[in-house]
Amino acid sequence: MGKKLTKRSEDYSKWYNELVVKADLAENSGVRGCMVIKPYGFAIWEKMQAGLDKMFKETGHENAYFPLFIPKSYLSKEASHVEGFAKECAVVTHYRLKNAEDGSGIIVDENAKLEEELIVRPTSETIIWDTYRKWIQSYRDLPLLINQWANVVRWEMRTRLFLRTAEFLWQEGHTAHATEKEAIEEAELMMNIYAEFAEEHMAVPVIKGVKTESERFAGAVETYCIEALMQDGKALQAGTSHFLGQNFAKAFDVKFANKEGQKEYVWATSWGVSTRLMGALVMTHSDDNGLVLPPKLAPIQVVIVPIYKGLEQLDAISEEVQPLVKELRKKGISVKFDNRDTHKPGFKFNEYELKGVPVRLAIGQRDMENGTYEVARRDTLEKESVPATDIISKVEFLLEDIQKNIYNKALSHREAHITNVQSYEEFKKVLEEKGGFLAAHWDGTPETEERVKDETKATIRCIPIDADAEQGTCMVTGKPSSKRVLFAKAY
Repeated sequence: MGKKLTKRSEDYSKWYNELVVKADLAENSGVRGCMVIKPYGFAIWEKMQAGLDKMFKETGHENAYFPLFIPKSYLSKEASHVEGFAKECAVVTHYRLKNAEDGSGIIVDENAKLEEELIVRPTSETIIWDTYRKWIQSYRDLPLLINQWANVVRWEMRTRLFLRTAEFLWQEGHTAHATEKEAIEEAELMMNIYAEFAEEHMAVPVIKGVKTESERFAGAVETYCIEALMQDGKALQAGTSHFLGQNFAKAFDVKFANKEGQKEYVWATSWGVSTRLMGALVMTHSDDNGLVLPPKLAPIQVVIVPIYKGLEQLDAISEEVQPLVKELRKKGISVKFDNRDTHKPGFKFNEYELKGVPVRLAIGQRDMENGTYEVARRDTLEKESVPATDIISKVEFLLEDIQKNIYNKALSHREAHITNVQSYEEFKKVLEEKGGFLAAHWDGTPETEERVKDETKATIRCIPIDADAEQGTCMVTGKPSSKRVLFAKAY
């Protein structure tokens, strides 16, 4: 399998696009702006789903499913929400097709116009809060902790596989609470769960923070986020959690009777991560040879490649390998014995390197005689000969060590690309020459934020949760500032 990937240093964007396709993660579909997630890519997404779903359920959340279509009148009930999504909505206006009388093909039946247009959900707050009005009557019904795994549509004009597509997969949590304090705690909890998942499963270090007012989710009082840094120095928003206050409860008249029998509006949150995490995974760890996957999310954690001449040698190797395959699987390790006779070992080595399989074992006639395996690790490309008697413990060690190593490598890269800047001129110079996160003082006004965005294409990614109080002056206006915020160019 000839990889022939464009080098990251030559064209990072082209490298990413080629890798996603050549590693069999996804491809563009016949529908503009939409993608086909291929089995190997979907297997990674399934592992992400499983990990996150477990964490959601351990914190008391339940899964449900809500309609794909939202009546237009629902979307218009919360003013800032509809304003935030209006330009991205796909709209269903008719419900029937017919054959054209001139035989030119199928056309929309003009007599089948819907009484009210339906929006293909860009997010589900409105349809869910209309439902919650029926589910919530008393404080005994709270908290209501619901998540759904679904697809959504946001009509993007400029798309990139996983990072920005017209349709994408995600999970969206929607919760209702009796008090403001509980709702804020829920929003913070989900931000922390996302951060834990990103760091412990994806091996992607993230910065937790809150968004500025102009970057908040449409209809939110506060948006919490996790921000990751890619190898090219651009930031990627990896997950968001929103404290919605009582905005949606008031828009959809969702009230509950408290313990004193008085009616109150509930307090709300919503939170979500999407297949954009796949893009983060690719861009954080991978190299010029292909994918580098964290073992916890790799569909194949170990591949065994036989090196043989003739079926007799293959049969002997297969007999030697089968107990090992069985033992590894018993330990919960996903392993593939690639005994295809249609491809040579060199092709297979390239294929699994491209696909980011963390550990590769090779065994030939000489290894059989010596009682060894050749062991290669994907992250460093190091190879060594290991006695067959030690191979299981070696594999277990490598899977843990690779997970730690790629996290530490990504963390070192991020720490080396967080730069404190004092002046606007320094800011522009560092942004252009180095990139990464730029920690700078900001006067807190949307006008200054917008000016920086217009002039440099950099945005405030977040106000870090753990930012130290530090008196200073805004790099642009010279007005007082009490802490630094993080700017970056972003995906």
